[in-house]
Amino acid sequence: MVYLNGEFVAKADAKISVMDRGFLFGDGVYEVIPVYGRRIFRLDAHLRRLQKSLDALKIANTYPSEKWLAVIEVLLANNPSDNQSIYLQITRGADQKRAHSFDKLTPSVYIESNPLIPKTQQQLSQGFAAITQADIRWGRCDIKATSLLANVLYSQQAKEAHVEEVILYRDELITEGASSNVFMIKNDTLFTHPTNQHILAGITRDLVLESAKACQIKIKESGFSRQDLTTADELWISSSTREVMPITRIDGCEISQGKIGQYWHQVYQHYQQLKHG
Repeated sequence: MVYLNGEFVAKADAKISVMDRGFLFGDGVYEVIPVYGRRIFRLDAHLRRLQKSLDALKIANTYPSEKWLAVIEVLLANNPSDNQSIYLQITRGADQKRAHSFDKLTPSVYIESNPLIPKTQQQLSQGFAAITQADIRWGRCDIKATSLLANVLYSQQAKEAHVEEVILYRDELITEGASSNVFMIKNDTLFTHPTNQHILAGITRDLVLESAKACQIKIKESGFSRQDLTTADELWISSSTREVMPITRIDGCEISQGKIGQYWHQVYQHYQQLKHG
């Protein structure tokens, strides 16, 4: 069962107009919200980011927070999994003709829930591989827009290369991953790209920083180079479905002899406390 424009329907029966601007232009925004033990994790933070993206694209939010919660709870109740991933999408809506400009439209709202199976600590402790590529995306990556063609191509490249992620750089400075934020430990300091138009400020990114502060790790939100990755003490990526994941190989080269660092273990444990808190 899914939710579409005010109705709960079977996914196979969910239909939108071919004139929906999400279908024609990728003109919409989305959120992915984790659920642990049937508890929605940081819903308010996700809804605040959703509103920020909607405001940036001038799409109306027709639902108050209570309505979002009520709809999500119905979907959760109809999914047998205790851990779930909520996908929520709002497009500008359907127009009478295909045109790049737009008038005031009724937004299309779609929500579905799927099982979420986080990797265990044992699985994560094996480490994962990534590759780097130039960041060719548009200049407003801070908007969580559904128009993700560049990200799709990067993710397909990662799949074909049998690695976890593609880590991106602009002018040799690391921005983020195709679907993650990036962190580097160097000289007992945690580095991550500052929040601006070149990255999406992930809710999980904030949780990693919150955990790092609780573990008394020095944090520096500043750029670091692609070359810095090769001499990093630790490298991590984070997202709502990956949580915080150690990267031990980049572009075929081992990071810190392929070993999982102590700081990742500390942050991972604190993140689990927040998750189950």
